[in-house]
Amino acid sequence: MFQRVAALVLMLCTVLLQAACATAPSPQPAVFPVPDAVSSPEWAADMQRFAAEDLLAPPPRHPVVFTGSSSIRLWDTLAADFPDRPVLNRGFGGSQLRDAFHYAETIAIRYRPRQIVLYSGENDLAAGRTPQQVLADFRAVVARLRRDLPDVPIAFISFKPSPARAHLLDMQRTANALIRKEAANMDRVAYVDIFTPMLGVTGQPRAELFGEDRLHMNRAGYLLWRKIIAPYLLP
Repeated sequence: MFQRVAALVLMLCTVLLQAACATAPSPQPAVFPVPDAVSSPEWAADMQRFAAEDLLAPPPRHPVVFTGSSSIRLWDTLAADFPDRPVLNRGFGGSQLRDAFHYAETIAIRYRPRQIVLYSGENDLAAGRTPQQVLADFRAVVARLRRDLPDVPIAFISFKPSPARAHLLDMQRTANALIRKEAANMDRVAYVDIFTPMLGVTGQPRAELFGEDRLHMNRAGYLLWRKIIAPYLLP
């Protein structure tokens, strides 16, 4: 009698377990926010340019990819400034963080980089986006890169203070602070502060680091960036 009862109990437990497994929700893929559409259709030409450059000169294996807006695009001495690193410049001038999100595959992921160095978001603020919106897009870019490159370190370069955009200094400070705090809670995401060293004793941008347009850096500005960024780069 006892054996029959035990067998019935075991059968009932098995049925209940199977039912629970059948109704349990299956694991869902990671979901990341999708920023607004690209800020300009002109970036398609830059993506074609990158493809043409790859055909003419194959990029290094597992490079350190520098990408972002014009401060990266115009760094034409990048390879000479980091001769012991396999660097690759994939900046496209005028771009915003949402553009880095939408073109992540083309500008970074397909190269299977050992590291990504990102400078983007300054144009976002100049276009009227708030520091909170910039933070949300930063999170989205990191999540997009992490989907395909879960273990690749990312170094985010803070927004630079330029004389031409001195009216945005307070917004830049706020956005930089938000991203610095966010990066500190992320795995393998470093925040590189170039904002503070580019300010003079009066708290204003150092004019000697910029060209005639007072927005883009001259050689002195890039030499300062090289010094600050170098310790963050993987060998």
